[in-house]
Amino acid sequence: MQVIISCQSLLKNIKLLSPIVNPNSPVPILECILIQAEKNSLKLLASDMDTSVSTIIPAEVKDKCALAIPAKTLQEILSNIPEQPLHIQFDEERLVCKIKTENGDYTISCQNPHDFPSPTQISEGKQVVIKSDILLHCIEKTIFAAGNDDIRQTMNGVYFYFTENDATFVATDAHKLVKIVRKDVKNEVNASMILPKKPLNTLKNMLSGVDDAVQITFSDKHAEFQFSQSRLICKLIEGKYPNYEAVIPKNNPNKLIIDKSSLLGSLKRTNIFTNKVTHLVRFKITGNQLEIKAEDSDYANEGHEILTCNYQGDDMEIGFNSVYLIELINNIDSEEAIMEMSTPSRAGIVLPANNAHPSEEMLMLVMPIMLNN
Repeated sequence: MQVIISCQSLLKNIKLLSPIVNPNSPVPILECILIQAEKNSLKLLASDMDTSVSTIIPAEVKDKCALAIPAKTLQEILSNIPEQPLHIQFDEERLVCKIKTENGDYTISCQNPHDFPSPTQISEGKQVVIKSDILLHCIEKTIFAAGNDDIRQTMNGVYFYFTENDATFVATDAHKLVKIVRKDVKNEVNASMILPKKPLNTLKNMLSGVDDAVQITFSDKHAEFQFSQSRLICKLIEGKYPNYEAVIPKNNPNKLIIDKSSLLGSLKRTNIFTNKVTHLVRFKITGNQLEIKAEDSDYANEGHEILTCNYQGDDMEIGFNSVYLIELINNIDSEEAIMEMSTPSRAGIVLPANNAHPSEEMLMLVMPIMLNN
């Protein structure tokens, strides 16, 4: 049985699915991508048991067939073939596929497609619909703040909370926090879930360039994302998400407004001179002047800069982890950043001076580092 398909089209979709594939899986079939040839299309499916991803791409197909093809081998050979129509022969009896090109042919040993795990089916679940660009934006702006904690598993993902009036996306690792509220996402449900980072990173890549609505169906244990010709099903992180509202200071009388690029550049430069464990930078704010200082006493290194800012509040000296602060400032879309603070021992709030999206509210938080004067 023969399939004809564009090399670049197949490679592009193999690359989207490959992050789900474990190249050293104790279950050999999970090192493969299941390719099912159907009428005028190929269906590609990858799984690591917790997450399944599938997509459908156009192809010239004569008869139905399927093989589980090793993902690494397939991606490597496709990456080194110039764009051209590929002629792929599936031999289900011998469990091999042969790729024919203008200059040669390549035979890959495959596995039985019937051994490939079937995706989880969500028979009863809640449903929400969200535009692909909104979902992509909210994943990109929150996922970097999710944790890597073996004990507090619930912090290792992004928290989705839907109501009839809006949708909220939150991620935190207890050192930094990002919260996005979208008023332009409305659904007839009140529900929440915690999505792990691995499937979210794959979903982020799949949504790039997609202009379509995403239908999300989720139960207590699984979530399914459907859009265009693609589908992702993953396990949810079970448990109750931390009460993030409790750590957000409500009264922050000290307000600093500063050019984002200037602050970001200064932080990147002074970060070079910080202690490599704490990454401490010291902010000293007096009048309309922000003094940023970093030092590593172990190596007698020191960095010091002074920036002009717009500041309303009492003179203050406060310490932050420069790496965390750089991550937050880097995710602000406006030209100016706002920092709101109460005392040197309480979290600092980071906000965009102007929201890029009228229906969006974005709040970021960074915990302080106590200064030893």
